[in-house]
Amino acid sequence: MALDLQQSSSMSRKAMKAELLDAETELRLAYAWRDQRDEEALHRLINAYMRLAISMASKFRRYGAPMNDLIQEAGLGLMKAAEKFDPDRGVRFSTYAVWWIKASVQDYVMRNWSMVRTGSTSSQKSLFFNMRRVQARLEREAMAQGAELDGHQLREMIAQEVGVPLRDVEMMQGRLSGSDFSLNATQSSEDEGREWIDALEDDAPRGDQLVEVDHDLAALRKWLVAAMDKLNERERFIVRERKLRDEPRTLESLGEELNLSKERVRQLEAAAFQKMRKSLEANAAEVVNLLV
Repeated sequence: MALDLQQSSSMSRKAMKAELLDAETELRLAYAWRDQRDEEALHRLINAYMRLAISMASKFRRYGAPMNDLIQEAGLGLMKAAEKFDPDRGVRFSTYAVWWIKASVQDYVMRNWSMVRTGSTSSQKSLFFNMRRVQARLEREAMAQGAELDGHQLREMIAQEVGVPLRDVEMMQGRLSGSDFSLNATQSSEDEGREWIDALEDDAPRGDQLVEVDHDLAALRKWLVAAMDKLNERERFIVRERKLRDEPRTLESLGEELNLSKERVRQLEAAAFQKMRKSLEANAAEVVNLLV
């Protein structure tokens, strides 16, 4: 933490020593970068407004992220602004860059707040960064009027104030109420206490389900072998080449090998499938009769 403060302080001092750009110089540098990809012009533009990036990054320290990381994200936002800035619009670069810097830092804070994705839409981001402030103001106003708000009323008022669905407020309140906990943490203070992960339901198939699947596959394999035995040698050859190969052969190639027309091979294939279908249906009917 001390090292982080020292490094951020050093970057702040360096940024404060950077040149201040007047509107004319800023415009000239912006044109030089946009039209000529002049990296020296970009370097001057970024350095001149790094103090703005650091100032905005410092406003998000209360979310617990290291200041160095916040400054780096603010710097990335500043560079994105320089890449997309259009000097022909008549807007100062600093005015344009503010949005990109803020968006970059906010995205970083939300990505690192929790392992669970906190929010992605603009309304969810607005809720994340404004809910506590809005909640505190609503509570102060209610207290001043001598009223008491229960949790549900407060959440409804926050949703209306920020302009988001009530379910988003309930979700975000849960996200902001505490930090992530490891599933490997023990449920009790005992050394041999069970871990929370042991209480999760196992999604893997149960033993009885595996036995059942194996049994069904074995039965199906037996039925298919029996169905294939109902075919003559040429029909078995066609079925194997058309359905059991990793790269099935075409009707045309089989016709050339068997000295038959493409249409005749198709007819033989259809007839073979019809024989196999009757055999499989007979086996299925036998199983149904046994169950009944």
